[in-house]
Formats: sequence, structure tokens, C-alpha cells
Amino acid sequence: MGRLSTTLCGIALDNPVIPASGTFGYGTEFAAFYDINILGSFSFKGTTRRARFGNPTPRIAECTEGMLNSVGLQNPGVERVIADELPRLKQIFHKPVMANVSGFSIEEYAETCAMLDAEEQVGWLEVNVSCPNVHGGGMSFGTDPDAAAAVTRAVKAVTHKPVIVKLSPNVTDIVMIAKAVEDAGADGVSLINTLLGMRIDLRSRRPVLANTVGGFSGPAVFPVAVRMVYEVAGAVSIPVVGMGGVRTAEDVIEMMLAGACAVEVGSQNLVEPTACQRIIETLPEVMDRLGIENLSDIIGGVRHG
Repeated sequence: MGRLSTTLCGIALDNPVIPASGTFGYGTEFAAFYDINILGSFSFKGTTRRARFGNPTPRIAECTEGMLNSVGLQNPGVERVIADELPRLKQIFHKPVMANVSGFSIEEYAETCAMLDAEEQVGWLEVNVSCPNVHGGGMSFGTDPDAAAAVTRAVKAVTHKPVIVKLSPNVTDIVMIAKAVEDAGADGVSLINTLLGMRIDLRSRRPVLANTVGGFSGPAVFPVAVRMVYEVAGAVSIPVVGMGGVRTAEDVIEMMLAGACAVEVGSQNLVEPTACQRIIETLPEVMDRLGIENLSDIIGGVRHG
């Protein structure tokens, strides 16, 4: 185990840096820029039971220190991911990968997770509960503790690999949601997903996004993410994966001090394809400057000094 190493739900990582779902495809696109085996792991594109074209365009909007996206979970569906994407990935990535799963009913979550659980290269199932519950009036599963817990229980009942529930920040009390999924059997939580945002075109006086609203991400959300990671890590006993506006080695260390055992990098990958490589390569220098011997020693360090 090296000084950058950490563990996530019992699985060893060479370092805590994980590209976030939706910003790294299924890995092959970024392999053209660098050897992606340098990564701790990565969370592949949000996958649903059936193929989705996604939302109408335009579905990306630039913002100060961030971006809005309303892609709408465009993906080829889990059967094509298993048949096409994972075999291609196995040729270039030789570590466990995180399978990000979305769904619009509890049954869909469970079915998709069960299929991916059977895949050898999948190390963790990251269950995104920010999707609208089509049987519950369209409210996001992640905004209701009971609904989030129900998804967690259903997935745990049909899987054997660690289940990490990805939490929405668009709630009054994210700690309540985290506790609910922990009680339902989640092996870990990841946070934060995007914040809801909107832009208006001043000339047309219409929303910039065809879907009107989208998920806001980027450096501007980093302080919100750190606060939520800190609050959740102090309230649960399961591992926490931190994300939201991370773009530097210093940001990774700050997230770990707040309580994260691993850190996902999202929108920075879209503006700087080699962002994760840069972060990993600069971590030892930043650690030396800050007097940190091993990253695993600082997890939750803001609480215990």
C-alpha cells in the first residue's frame, strides 16, 4: 500500500481519485489521452435498464465557475453496456470499475443492478437516486428518505457487491437521507450530485436549456459539497465518497479532511481531459508541502485534528 492508497467498501484503491459518472463515458474515450490505469477507479456513465436518447438539445449551458447539464441519462442500456462497453473496457482498464445505475422505478433499479452485479470487472454499484419516481408522481427518489431506503433495500436484496448510494443535494436535510439508506443496508454513500439551476437567454427571453432546468456543477459548488460531506461523514458509519467542484489535489485533500475516503472529479474532466492525471501526479508534492505522510491518515481529520 502506497502513501496515496485508500480503501472503499473493503476494496483497495491505489489513490482516491475517481472520475465521476457522466464525465468519463465508459473509459475508452479518455484512454486516448493517458493511461487510465493511473486512476483509483472511475464511475462509468449512468446506465438504465433500457437505452435512452436523453433530453432534447440544447442541454448544456456555461455558467460562471461551472456548467448546467440536462443530458437526460443518454446511454445504450444495460444489455449493450454488458455486451459492448465492458469487454472494450477490460482491454484498457485493469482495475475494478464503479457501475453507476439510474432507474425510474424500484423494479428497474433492482433489475439493472442485478445484471451489473454479475459482471466480474464491476467492483461497486453506485446507485443514483436523483431520478424521478414515475410511480410516485415524478418526485426524485433521493428527496424522500423512505423512497431512497426502498431503492437501497431492493438493490441489496439482489446483489452481492458493495452498494454506494449517490445522494442529491436538492433536499432540506441530506443527513436524513444518508441515515435512511445506511439503515436500509447501503455500504457507502457518494455526494453531492448536481444542484438544480437555470439560465435565461436575454435576447430570446427563453430558458437556455430545452429542458428549462438542469444540474449545476463545477468549482462554484465545491463549498456546498464540502459542507455536506462533512455533515454526512459525521452522522453515518459507512464510507463516504466526496464530489462536487473538485479540480485540484488540494481539493481532494480538503474533501478527505471533511470525511471522504475517496473523491470523484466531475465537470473538470470535460474542460481538461487530463485533469485526473494531473491531480494524481501532483498529490505527493501537495502532501509533502502540507506535512501529510499518508492520505488514509487524514480522512475525517477536520474532526480529530
